[in-house]
Amino acid sequence: MEFHSALAESDDLEEACEAIASDVRRRLGDGPVDLLVVFASATYGADLDRLPMILQEMIGAKTLVGCTGAGLLHQNSMSEKQQAVSVLAGRFPGAHAAATIISNADLPHADAAPSAWRQLLPETDGPPRGMLVIGEPFHCDMRALLAGLDFVLPNVPKVGGLASGSQHPEGNALFCGRQRINQGAIVLTLSGNLVIEPAVAQGCRPIGKPGRITQADRNRLASVDDMPIKDFIEAQLQTLTDADALLADGSPLFIGIASDPFAMSEPTAGDFLVRNVLGIDDDHLVVGEHLSVGRSVQLHLRDGSSGLDDLQTQLELSNVGLAQAALMFRCIGRQGSDHGRFASLAPNVPLAGCTCNGEIGPVGGMTHLHGYTASCLLVREGHPQ
Repeated sequence: MEFHSALAESDDLEEACEAIASDVRRRLGDGPVDLLVVFASATYGADLDRLPMILQEMIGAKTLVGCTGAGLLHQNSMSEKQQAVSVLAGRFPGAHAAATIISNADLPHADAAPSAWRQLLPETDGPPRGMLVIGEPFHCDMRALLAGLDFVLPNVPKVGGLASGSQHPEGNALFCGRQRINQGAIVLTLSGNLVIEPAVAQGCRPIGKPGRITQADRNRLASVDDMPIKDFIEAQLQTLTDADALLADGSPLFIGIASDPFAMSEPTAGDFLVRNVLGIDDDHLVVGEHLSVGRSVQLHLRDGSSGLDDLQTQLELSNVGLAQAALMFRCIGRQGSDHGRFASLAPNVPLAGCTCNGEIGPVGGMTHLHGYTASCLLVREGHPQ
């Protein structure tokens, strides 16, 4: 099993592709690769129509997928100001990669049987080990797609993101095979002799103490531990250190929702699904997620170091030292060098990725669309336990 990542900067798309192809051939040799994951600057515009065909002619890939990004990642660098192409190429005998395009019109209705979802997915040589899900941000109903994929394949890790780089609905692009797609999603299924590990760093740390929701209506939180939500928040802020109090005074608060409603132990940082606090309305805290009575919640803060520290923790929990290749989907708004932290933990492991308009990854056994997150897919040879 061999992987290689490459990044080339050039205002000329063909020149960038030629540099990429030369680098891949130098490391992996001539001949087609089993998988080519491609990220490209959206500012290449109409030339992106030709990108998958150019790379197929120069490198050749049994399966090619990818998208545009405002910033492109590589284990040694991140390109944001210069037009560029970044790829992860791999050959893996004993494993299999297959991709399909899914539009909103293809999505089964909410009460559809599992077979309706299975019909959407590409055929695989054996049970799926992991999935890469890439969508565009304007038209794709990503939450419905992720819910359906979890319904039919609940134990298969799913990682990915929404394309970025353009504010125009048709300006972002997805790539599959030899095609450019402007709407919908690409789902890549990996099977065979592979172990896929997700690592999701939401970039926040908990503050104060957790409590259980005692009154809520959809995404409106009224009380925690039988305390009105304003009183609960004030009680948590009173426990902060001077430094955290100063940070909380000038930064937005986030709410962490415990991923396991039946956990008996007190949740810790990685156990929370972190969501934005949208405001206060009629003594309710309005948040970016539907809430359930009895679920544990805790206030969270984001600072300059919490994102990188969380990424390191999640990568270490996901056996990053064993990885042979990785993909990273990073929020446009995240601070810090996520690719640099990855490289410090896994030197010389090929990494490619892009900045996104939303990041996809599992928390507590369910796949979510996140913000301000770095979501990684780690690949290594082996048989899952």
